[in-house]
Amino acid sequence: MRGWMIAGLLLAGCATTKAMGPYQPASELARDTARAEELNREAAGLIDRNPERAEELLREALTADLYFGPAHNNLGVVFLKQDQLYEAASELEWARKLLPGHPDPRVNLALTMERAGKTDEALAAYDAALEVYPDYLPAIMGAASLSLRSGREDARLHEWLEAISMRAEKPRWREWSRGQLASR
Repeated sequence: MRGWMIAGLLLAGCATTKAMGPYQPASELARDTARAEELNREAAGLIDRNPERAEELLREALTADLYFGPAHNNLGVVFLKQDQLYEAASELEWARKLLPGHPDPRVNLALTMERAGKTDEALAAYDAALEVYPDYLPAIMGAASLSLRSGREDARLHEWLEAISMRAEKPRWREWSRGQLASR
């Protein structure tokens, strides 16, 4: 009986101690979404110039609010740029779950899967992005390009190429898609 009481007191003590370290919010009340958003915004501006500092800020953002999806997405992008594909995929899966209506985590996951040589998974991630946002040009561009490179042409390819030829901001994408259309 006495051992059970001691164990109960130890467990009760664990519930009241403050969580230490990243990814361990103390409680729902301790989440600081505003701080996470501020840190995420600052990190987003540094991803290309200073990825190490961006990673620090994003980890701090996730310590402030573990459930802030944009910080997971951006941390996944940092890891992708550093060729840390497993870590990138893990963060992007978090982001995908936390941002169910947003295509960016799915497109970033597709890019990660492409780089890892996982064509089927990449095409599935592009499809998932197009399910949540059917006209999302980055997903269309990625899906069309990978479909052609892998020899797994999709029934939507012609439609995708037309969209790229009309809507792509970069001339090289417009020219590429027009060349693909002309060769069909």
